[in-house]
Amino acid sequence: MLPPTSTFGLLDRVREGDEEAFSLLFRKYSPRLAVLIHYKLGPEMRSRLEVEDILQETFFAAHRRLEQFTYRSPGSFMSWLARIADHVIVDAARFHGRQKRQPEEMLSLRTESNPRGAEGVNSLTPSRILVRRERLQQVLEALDALPEDYRRVILLARVMGLSTQEIAEQMGRPRENVAVLLHRAVGRLRQLAHKSEAP
Repeated sequence: MLPPTSTFGLLDRVREGDEEAFSLLFRKYSPRLAVLIHYKLGPEMRSRLEVEDILQETFFAAHRRLEQFTYRSPGSFMSWLARIADHVIVDAARFHGRQKRQPEEMLSLRTESNPRGAEGVNSLTPSRILVRRERLQQVLEALDALPEDYRRVILLARVMGLSTQEIAEQMGRPRENVAVLLHRAVGRLRQLAHKSEAP
């Protein structure tokens, strides 16, 4: 039996009405999903849309649609979140041209003046949010410094959680070739991370 803090266990707890379990899922998946969203947005859209906003909206949408999700394997929840993020990005891009969204298109969060609004999935303090953004920025800078193939294989393996065989199919390469590429990419990423930590 899987422990209650595994993804499967947390999803069961959320379905039983445990909101704390959803916050734990957010904390567990948001770092990897933020990296993925950053690259899905691309440079032009990043100048208009915030990764954090897309991340929040993705989790709100996931919470609303949780009954539609079926757990199949350890990477299936991340893949599902990634597909939701794709839809959120498309919707955000569509709405961006307008000067102002229509009230029914906006999600009102709970505040003192709006006690009936939705509870934000990210209840971190401003200082913790800042630390998280700084860490995310360090990861993104290291990933950006990698060759394209290295970055892509790391995103597929470490962010999306795909198997070597699945990555090989996506990249159109032999499985053994992908395993070597991933090993080299991770080694290079570690080198870059150590350089950025050095005084």
